[in-house]
Amino acid sequence: MKNRPQTVLTAVLSVGALALLLGAAAGGQTDPLVTMSYLNDVNAPAILKQVESKLDSREQALVDKLGGVADAYVQEVEALLGSSGGTNTSTSAFSVVTVKAGQQLLGATGCELLLRGGSAVCVADSAPGLVDSTDGSTLVSGGALQLNHLYLITADGRGLQAAADATVMVRGSYTIS
Repeated sequence: MKNRPQTVLTAVLSVGALALLLGAAAGGQTDPLVTMSYLNDVNAPAILKQVESKLDSREQALVDKLGGVADAYVQEVEALLGSSGGTNTSTSAFSVVTVKAGQQLLGATGCELLLRGGSAVCVADSAPGLVDSTDGSTLVSGGALQLNHLYLITADGRGLQAAADATVMVRGSYTIS
């Protein structure tokens, strides 16, 4: 009877040692089994890096393509504006102009006027002479311009005549006579 517990103990220890040896052998790098920590720590970051790289390259290709389309559109618009026959090429900024009493400032279609000082009246062949963009009204020929109101010329040859020396901000093509 004494041998039996010793035999059972030996068998249990042998099975345990065998299990430890098999477990250690199965956990090496050549093991075909994949653990969750391997997926989370090694595999997933590698896949995410590849996806981000592909997205970055496609995004850059789209940005380049869009830039090319925008450049072509700008060139087309510049060509159309250049062929319009305007004499003033710098129409994006206002110019400060002094109009002496009795002189006329006549503008092209789309020219903008802003009376900053002095006094002036509208000059036009037909109604409406000028469009007052500030208050949304129109001004007929002979009507007085108000200080600091923005006026739009709707047809060539319209503008203002200075009743007294006038300071006018002008954007667009114009002539003074």
